[in-house]
Amino acid sequence: MSYQVLARKWRPKSFATLVGQEHVVRALTHALTEQRLHHAYLFTGTRGVGKTTIARILAKSLNCEAGVGATPCGQCSACTEIDGGRFVDLLEVDAATNTRVDEMRQLLENAVYAPTRGRYKVYVIDEVHMLSNSAFNAMLKTLEEPPEHVKFILATTDPQKIPVTVLSRCLQFNLKQMQPAAIGAHLSRILESEGIPHEQGALNLLSRSAAGSMRDALSLLDQAIAHGSGKVEEAQVREMLGTVDLDYLFALCDAVVDGDARAALAVADDMAGRSLSFDAALQELATLLTQVQVAQLAPQAIADDLPERERLLGLAERMEPEFVQLAYQIAIHGRQELALAPDEHSGFVMTALRLLAFRPETGDGQVVPARRPKERAAPLARAPEAAYRVSAVPAEPLPTVAAAAPAAAPVEPPVAQVATAEGAPSGLLAAVDWHSLLPELKLSGMARELAQHCELRRVDGGQVVLRLAPVHRHLQMKPAQDKLQQALTERFARPLVLRIELADTEAATPAASAQRARAERQEKAVAAIERDGFVREIIEMFDAQLIESSIKPI
Repeated sequence: MSYQVLARKWRPKSFATLVGQEHVVRALTHALTEQRLHHAYLFTGTRGVGKTTIARILAKSLNCEAGVGATPCGQCSACTEIDGGRFVDLLEVDAATNTRVDEMRQLLENAVYAPTRGRYKVYVIDEVHMLSNSAFNAMLKTLEEPPEHVKFILATTDPQKIPVTVLSRCLQFNLKQMQPAAIGAHLSRILESEGIPHEQGALNLLSRSAAGSMRDALSLLDQAIAHGSGKVEEAQVREMLGTVDLDYLFALCDAVVDGDARAALAVADDMAGRSLSFDAALQELATLLTQVQVAQLAPQAIADDLPERERLLGLAERMEPEFVQLAYQIAIHGRQELALAPDEHSGFVMTALRLLAFRPETGDGQVVPARRPKERAAPLARAPEAAYRVSAVPAEPLPTVAAAAPAAAPVEPPVAQVATAEGAPSGLLAAVDWHSLLPELKLSGMARELAQHCELRRVDGGQVVLRLAPVHRHLQMKPAQDKLQQALTERFARPLVLRIELADTEAATPAASAQRARAERQEKAVAAIERDGFVREIIEMFDAQLIESSIKPI
């Protein structure tokens, strides 16, 4: 016996074996059970989602010798002939090749005759939107008032091209694209029945590549079996589909989080050496970032049997949620721009560098880093009074600097005494409070962001040394440093040289203090709302829930 492809061999023969489309199955089952049969049905949906399959099952349900019902026997001559495509009263018409009005008129002229074998004469017109306007007009009257023994089943992938006059005469069902999980489960059942060894990772790849079409999934499965010599393995399926290994994508994400441009470029070069598709890589990267965001906001939605679950959760813990959103946008826009790039490798490299160069901003201009801190900064306890004491230097008095913190930060940051290289205070800058000094510098843009994320470490003669955390290294731009150095020089009326060292900050930076102050104000605002008697009464009366994100401190 000749080989039969899986898409034909495993075509469902009853509503019970149909995968997906539960909403259509439920409606048709109830209609058949209660004998509330419409004379014309229209099934719409993309390719391979079951339009023709449901039409054939419906034809069997109408003509089964056991009677009209939702469960055809599958054993009688009518059922077997419909399954074999030999039933004389089931007429399947391809509208793409029979578009003319003459062919439609000939078809409708035969509709008046009684069925030869079955209970109903069923016309299945596939891709009905391909009919000409004259053909549609010719079928309107018959479609509206057909003979009692005639049922029309129309199928199309483009319902917008069907005239409204035809749509109004049909009972329309929109078939959905199938979920990858449902496709993967069905493929697994088929392979187990066929006795073919397989890996779940390979089925996941095939399910995603099918894009919601079960027929496409079965065709790809046939190809995978042939490619793997009777086995379906993940590595061979990746090679067949040209899919990028997730190891590359995780390595790229790690490089972005660590701010390691060299590692990101190495990933791109390695992919180019293996002739992998950069378009597919950006598509898979967007999918991975989607899973990372889901793992951050709804970790229970990540399946326990997902092979990369642990790596996914680990990456979700390291990345800031705001940066994941920005990275997703960069990935999908980078994929759109591949066609405009000199070559795909250059386009992918620029997208990777864009992930390293850009960071999202909050509403007040604060930059969100890519890496999530290991421990969220807790509100600092008020430092002892001695920590705020400023040492005076009689020989060179310090210009008066307000000791209060910035307006956005009610918690006063501790003032560290800045020592010179020789260990003695530098009179002009010895006791400067970096938090209080910044508003006086009147900085803006990137220079202000750079200063707010720095910590004043020491003064070596005419050199001011600041410390910047590595996660904010993208702020260390020469124009911003030049503006900050010029502002310091003008403020203290003496030439100063600015030097910034990359290391973890020891004290709270102005940006961290401002963020902590905002968090404290938000907590106080939420607490005030929760204590409000009217709000508590509303919550108890309507069993309501307070949305804390909607509360804004005044």
